[in-house]
Amino acid sequence: MSLRARFWLISGLRWLPTGLIIPVMALLPLGRGLTVAEYGSVIAVQGIVVLCLELPTGGFADAVGRRPVFIASALFALASYLVYSFAQTPWAFAVATALSGVFRALDSGPLSSWFVDRVHEDPAVLDRAGTVVRGLSGYASVVGASIATGAVLSALLVAWAPLGRTNALVLPYWIAAGLVVMQVLAALVLMDEDRSKRVAGLVSSVRATPRVVLEGVRLLARSRVLRALVAVELFWGFGMVAFESFMPIRLSELVSDRDLAAAIMGPVTAAAWGVSALGAAMVPWLLRRWSMVAVSVALRIVQGGTVVGMGLAAGPVGLIAGLFATYAVHSAAGAIYETLLHEQVGSQNRATVLSLASMAMQPAGSVGAVALGAIATGASTGLAIVVGGVALALAAPLFLVRPTSSGAPDVSAEESRLDGARCAGR
Repeated sequence: MSLRARFWLISGLRWLPTGLIIPVMALLPLGRGLTVAEYGSVIAVQGIVVLCLELPTGGFADAVGRRPVFIASALFALASYLVYSFAQTPWAFAVATALSGVFRALDSGPLSSWFVDRVHEDPAVLDRAGTVVRGLSGYASVVGASIATGAVLSALLVAWAPLGRTNALVLPYWIAAGLVVMQVLAALVLMDEDRSKRVAGLVSSVRATPRVVLEGVRLLARSRVLRALVAVELFWGFGMVAFESFMPIRLSELVSDRDLAAAIMGPVTAAAWGVSALGAAMVPWLLRRWSMVAVSVALRIVQGGTVVGMGLAAGPVGLIAGLFATYAVHSAAGAIYETLLHEQVGSQNRATVLSLASMAMQPAGSVGAVALGAIATGASTGLAIVVGGVALALAAPLFLVRPTSSGAPDVSAEESRLDGARCAGR
């Protein structure tokens, strides 16, 4: 099996459980008595945990290796799904989202870093930048297809309710937990890794992590472009809450039935991620005509506008149409963004820099959850979604930041400079 096929297969198993829980993630706690404001505070816990752990876990992945950290992230995901499924109080849901925060901190970087490292290690690959962007855009399509499949299964489970209506919203979490076990097994078999250049031993890896983190922070301090790319995540994290977490709430308001909203969200989420997969598949075509920067600016502005349209929609049809338009550009924007990040670093700092970006996104998402939750409670959910859309569009100018004019290189590693030159010539 080729490297790209293994990367995509593991990615599919990683994101299929996410598709299962997306349609019910907000509706389960609300159905168990939490208010919208309490739910916003609960999901903010994830961002706080990520803020504390993101950078150390990224440095740990660079020090000890990609596969061990990826498997550890799956085990925390398993714990989070199980706790969430049994939670009945805000505190219990907060514990579940805290575990999810550990999972997300460990998960942000090892798998894609493993793929990019393996591309750079293969001397037969001549166009490394092109290989990476095709692999990551295909990854985004796999993510979309996996989430779509999971969402369809989730909707069928909720509608079928084989364990009764009381457990209808929790069953997707139990199925997701079983799929995580399959993800771990696949990683053990398919995720081969040369760890000879990594620090030997767990204790030595832990000791080396602060040094690796410090090198990543120094890289961020030296590079204007990298700082701007990380700052993009502040706006993206804040704005994504609008269509990921508040869209199901708005839909339940428009149809006046949470169970009906959950049943609708399954096929709607599936279709949205299917559209997203098609959008991601268009990335190579877009980059043959325009630069990564130009496409990134356009996609952020378009996505902000589509989310604003969701907030202004007066009925469920308009809301769902806006969601489809949002996801049409969502994965494509993410694939190009991650490629731009990878261009700025070498293998010794790759996971650390991805963690820096995620460290910006997750707390911003927490702020967004609390702020938009307060707006939804005090004014309306529609207005909260509009504010999130405006925040998404505000990230666009950050892609226009250029390296310093002093003549000093803005990228740390020689391989990154070469890949950037290849990409610029596309």
